[in-house]
Amino acid sequence: MIIGPSGSGKSTLARALGAKLGLPVIHMDPFYFKPGWDQRPRAETDAMAVAAAQGEAWVFEGNNSSTFDARAARADLIVVLYLGRWRCFWRVIRRTLRYYGRSRPDMAPDCPEHFDKAFLIDWVLNYDTHSLPKAEALIVRWGGKRAILRLSSASEINAFAADPQKAFAKIDLPAAPR
Repeated sequence: MIIGPSGSGKSTLARALGAKLGLPVIHMDPFYFKPGWDQRPRAETDAMAVAAAQGEAWVFEGNNSSTFDARAARADLIVVLYLGRWRCFWRVIRRTLRYYGRSRPDMAPDCPEHFDKAFLIDWVLNYDTHSLPKAEALIVRWGGKRAILRLSSASEINAFAADPQKAFAKIDLPAAPR
């Protein structure tokens, strides 16, 4: 289970881990939107995420704090990414430019990338205010029940993606994670 602010590299890390570990990757963003950026009702988004988390094995990336516990209950490891607000901001700008006018691979179909000032302010620059406390609460609730790996630099994230088995060997996993 990978969480962190927009632009921290959740989707990229999830794809790399899925490929290295031979696991399906589940992205949270397509649960939020139908084609054309039509936002799903919150209950529908939550139900989709909880149902997806019931899969046998996966790499699940995305926030949606209302489903944190359902996903954590099925996870062997919770990976928390945090690169700082300004670095994430510039990474979101770069991602927007890269995919501008096209749907990202981790987004719902027919949701072309565009500049969204409210998103940049609310979900990227204000992550520390509205979402980080929820992530920290998750860590407190699940600490000791699940292994938690905090990565706070691109080099740490890249090293984990390159050799997740090596990183797993260094993590003190709680007994019987599920």
